[in-house]
Amino acid sequence: MNELAIGVDLGGTKIHLAAIDRSGQTVVESIVPTEAKQGAAAVLNKMVNGIADILSRLKDVRREGDVVGIGIGSAGQIDFSSGTVAFAVDTLPGWTGTPIRDKVTERFGLPVYVDNDVNVIAIAEKNFGAARPYNSFVCIALGTGVGGAIVEEGRLVRGAFGGAGELGHISVDFNGPRCSCGNHGCIELYASGTGIARVAAEMINANGWQPEWQADSREVIAAWNSGDPHASEVMAKVISALSTHISSVIHTLNPEAVIIGGGVSEAGPAFFEALREETGRRTGAAMWKATTLLPAEIGSGAGVIGAAAQIWHYGTNTINHG
Repeated sequence: MNELAIGVDLGGTKIHLAAIDRSGQTVVESIVPTEAKQGAAAVLNKMVNGIADILSRLKDVRREGDVVGIGIGSAGQIDFSSGTVAFAVDTLPGWTGTPIRDKVTERFGLPVYVDNDVNVIAIAEKNFGAARPYNSFVCIALGTGVGGAIVEEGRLVRGAFGGAGELGHISVDFNGPRCSCGNHGCIELYASGTGIARVAAEMINANGWQPEWQADSREVIAAWNSGDPHASEVMAKVISALSTHISSVIHTLNPEAVIIGGGVSEAGPAFFEALREETGRRTGAAMWKATTLLPAEIGSGAGVIGAAAQIWHYGTNTINHG
């Protein structure tokens, strides 16, 4: 079949747009800076113009008429039923309340789905990646922050308005530092890219270390993989916090699999080996035996691929409305 869908992965830093075919392959794509400080109207306009550009570029390689819909994955909490942003943090100022679906539908006259950015990663992993064998699984995305998606019997768990799966704001230390969400000790403060940097800076200052690496997540992980003892102490704390979090998720949801994606998950095999070992120690035997902990497969394109895949798979097969 010649069908294509336009996918949009919208984050606080960049907007990734692509035309995707039904096998999950990219036909044309572009990445533009979000420039979120310009405000919601400017971001929405940039996204719409980006979609128009993809449609125009398709004329050189495929028929524009092959496009059957537009799928969008956005940072923030998304009211899936209306395609509106229910809440977004300050990395996307003014984004709360933006009627994404209505504006995009009005411009292009195509079916449009809008969902949270990690929910669409779950769709990508289910259709094309690590989650293909599983009907009940959890995705945890370790990026600048920590996001989550819950799939139960092939359905995304959405909650009252679409906010379910905010796994980054489960606390692993009720006496920990205050999070932007209002809670204390959220896993996002320990296992995200910014969280690892925070933990590293805190431990450097507390211990008087003078490491050759900077308090940056990539540098910490690289130093850890090279055997640096101070980086190893930092990562031991990060892995302890993350394994505590994953154990709580497993005990709550009893999933077949926990799939870890995002930039931090690219730390390598040693990261997953240590994470499995520590999570196994913290999880009830029967629960742990029933769960597989594994890395996501699709990588940095999962958001845009999953966003596009909404067009074919909602209400028809694989992950349905829920």
